[in-house]
Amino acid sequence: MPGEWEQAEPGVKRKVFTPGKSLMMMEVHFEKGAEGSEHSHPHEQLTYCMEGSFEFTIEGEKHLVHGGETLVIPGNQVHGALALEKGILLDTFTPLREDLLK
Repeated sequence: MPGEWEQAEPGVKRKVFTPGKSLMMMEVHFEKGAEGSEHSHPHEQLTYCMEGSFEFTIEGEKHLVHGGETLVIPGNQVHGALALEKGILLDTFTPLREDLLK
């Protein structure tokens, strides 16, 4: 159900907000050293780092993102994230990620 916290991976919890018609977002909290495992989806993603710092890997290329910075992840690109310190991300997707909506 949108708006409830759920455990996504070890050290990672997320809350999916009520979506619009074709746009959605979720807040993701990471403990230091926690990983968002590599995956891909057809949705375009914009990540805003609310606090902390992260090392993202997109198609094998490393990107460092710190508090106040954003990163665009094109659809169908294999990507993952490593929390270099405790941090929070705000992820926005278009179109809706039906796999995350229950």
